[in-house]
Amino acid sequence: MKKCKPLKIMTAMAALFFVSTVAAKDVTIGYMGMYNPWKHAINEKLIEKATGYNVKWRRFDSGAKVVTAMASGSIDLANAGSSPIAAAVSHGIEIEVVWILENIADAEAFVVRNGAGISSPSDLKGKRIAVPFVSTTHYHAMFALEQFGLSEKDVKLINMQPNTIAAAWQRGDIDAAFIWDPVLGKIKKDGKVLITSKTLSSWGKATFDGLVVNKKFAKENADFMAKTLKVAADLDQEYRSHKETFGPSHPIAKSIAKITGGDVNTVADVLALYDFLDFNTQLSCSWLGCGAEGGVAKSLQATSEFLNEQKKINHLMPDYSVFVNPEYALAASKL
Repeated sequence: MKKCKPLKIMTAMAALFFVSTVAAKDVTIGYMGMYNPWKHAINEKLIEKATGYNVKWRRFDSGAKVVTAMASGSIDLANAGSSPIAAAVSHGIEIEVVWILENIADAEAFVVRNGAGISSPSDLKGKRIAVPFVSTTHYHAMFALEQFGLSEKDVKLINMQPNTIAAAWQRGDIDAAFIWDPVLGKIKKDGKVLITSKTLSSWGKATFDGLVVNKKFAKENADFMAKTLKVAADLDQEYRSHKETFGPSHPIAKSIAKITGGDVNTVADVLALYDFLDFNTQLSCSWLGCGAEGGVAKSLQATSEFLNEQKKINHLMPDYSVFVNPEYALAASKL
């Protein structure tokens, strides 16, 4: 009998290992290259540690590519800008905004190249302006032109991904661009900022980067969602708590530089351009809360109306609040 005990123990251990292996779930999360504390979660595998899930991370160049992947079912959770999110839900893709990664504020800007002959908005007429189509910067570029008394026909608007914009800028192929970091920081070196998203948002057209999730996945993995958003909230709080002294030696800064391929010495200045929201602000009427009267729902509605006018979508949804779900953020706030 005594000789059997080691065998029983080994069998029990094997069974436990098998159960834990089978129980681990898989999730695919998409991300883009903008600077934010969320990159620390990727670098340090914080979601994996908090949830026990097996996470596959996929990088995308634009929000439009993110939502295409979500539509195909190849990713479960991702970050994207408010414009591609609006386009996605208007096309009937079953996703919902569950967290605001950042209020874009000054982190996206309309920059004109030195030597392009642009000293005022009226000088944009006939110029070559690059933006990633169906992005937050595309939305704000068109809104800016409207405020400047110009239309799309008055300029040469070119659809370019961020890395292509950087290369075209260096060659002198474009005269202006509306883009985010790390490309924004590069083109600022020999260009000047004409206007930022913060100003345009104050004129009634707010933009943001949000975490969106497949509705079915979220419902079936509510505990995972709450724990994941708690990680995001804790990272934002870590940054806010050290904002005044935040620099290249901070672990979050190092993770951002590593994941994005950017210069760690520029991270602090870039993060300062964004607003990172706490739980109370996330759940307020200004953002995820208050249903159809909430800020996110109104932003998706206004953006969709713009996209419809631009013929980027075919119709509008009757209620955009059904694509905004604060319940997981609320659950995270209680953890």
